[in-house]
Amino acid sequence: MSSKSFNEILASVEGIDGWMSPDQARALFDAASACHAGDQIIEIGSFRGRSTVVLASAAPDGVAIVAIDPHAGNDRGPQEIDGFAQEAEGDHAIFNANLAAAGVAGRVRHVRAMSNDAHAQVEGSINVLYIDGAHRYAPALHDIEQWGARVRPGGTLLIHDSFSSVGVTGAIVRTLMFGTRFRYVGRARSMTIYHADLDGSTRSRVINALRQLVQLPWFAKNLAVKVLITLKLGRLWRLFGRPEPEWPY
Repeated sequence: MSSKSFNEILASVEGIDGWMSPDQARALFDAASACHAGDQIIEIGSFRGRSTVVLASAAPDGVAIVAIDPHAGNDRGPQEIDGFAQEAEGDHAIFNANLAAAGVAGRVRHVRAMSNDAHAQVEGSINVLYIDGAHRYAPALHDIEQWGARVRPGGTLLIHDSFSSVGVTGAIVRTLMFGTRFRYVGRARSMTIYHADLDGSTRSRVINALRQLVQLPWFAKNLAVKVLITLKLGRLWRLFGRPEPEWPY
């Protein structure tokens, strides 16, 4: 277990930019703190280090933490697919500064590469895999399939923007919803949590699929809200007594 409490770690990342709610931070904290010396945590998509600091602060001594992010200006964030090279250099510098300020720079190995090019730079199996990389279907599918294959039996897989992003959700349906290996545990808003302990029986696979299928109405609502935001009609959400949403929703 980490020497820091969850509340201390959450407070330490309050000023770091990123799309991570407190309950999602808690899911990362729980997964990382359950690791043991010799285990390995892989993060795909670090941005400015908000989630990286949580993982590195929560993990016990002796746990290897690898952050994979090219900081290349593509897939930088919602609606920022390409053309942000100058901003990405700033993200890289801020990422390093944030890790240093949190006292975890020495614990994290940063692989500055696209996730599909980073396999050779990461050895061994994975105990905790957190995917918050490119949200388009093809790269999300690669991350779940190829990196997910390296999660050891009983390990944990966490995916951000599940049942929120079309590409990520499509990749989940393709690989996990009817899969034989990863059991759906639940979600913290749009962060899904899976354990690599599904027994592969027909009964367990059907139950696992149904538990994920019931999330699709929530997915449909998220898409509807995003359409309203894109059309600059987010104010209509007030008709339901809710504050006007902002992107990303």
